[in-house]
Amino acid sequence: MNREEKSATIQEIAAQIEASEAIFAVDYRGISVPQAAELRSKLREADASFRIVKNRLTKLAADKAGEERLADLLQGPTALTFVRGDTAQAAKAITTFNKEHEVLTYKGGFMEATVLDETAFKSIAKLPSRDVLNGQFAGVVASPLTGLVRGLGSLIQGLALQLGQIAEKGLVSGEAPAAEPEAAAAEEAPEAEAETSEEPAAEEEPAAEEDAPAEETPEAEGSDDTSEQDSNEEEG
Repeated sequence: MNREEKSATIQEIAAQIEASEAIFAVDYRGISVPQAAELRSKLREADASFRIVKNRLTKLAADKAGEERLADLLQGPTALTFVRGDTAQAAKAITTFNKEHEVLTYKGGFMEATVLDETAFKSIAKLPSRDVLNGQFAGVVASPLTGLVRGLGSLIQGLALQLGQIAEKGLVSGEAPAAEPEAAAAEEAPEAEAETSEEPAAEEEPAAEEDAPAEETPEAEGSDDTSEQDSNEEEG
């Protein structure tokens, strides 16, 4: 490998380090070419890659990428798994592969800021895949949201019904509701009675004027008798 090839390799590994969410280091001694191809195929499903590296060049790449933790793992034959996608699925693929072939020895790794020893690595491998976790999370979130949507739907339906009843009574448009026939008749009845009670009072005044001449009749008759008596006394 000439100088340019080494420089290109360092650049490539540094880019893989920077793009990875997790990195696993294993001792690959004993793995065959077909087995390595099989493992790469399984890791590809988790958006991860398996690469046998040269420790010295990888240390330079780690320094370039600013990942100091990787240098401690670069002892002896080393292969790195760069995980860009599902960390749990990648760890499960390595664990399942090693149960069948028993050719890999886990050295260590890290997931973002978390350092992963062998126990943590095996624990991650037992987790459901990201798709399964997303489905479970979506189910948990959707359950209360479904109840909330149903509750809001019932509330809106009840509010619309109440507004419809208010609109029928004329309260929404600002117009007073039309009076019912029975209520209108009840309101008109007292007015009719009041008018009836006022009519006799208006008729009594002329009656008093007509009775006045009747009271003057005796006085007129008395005056006639007096005049006749005076005429008789003069004749006598």
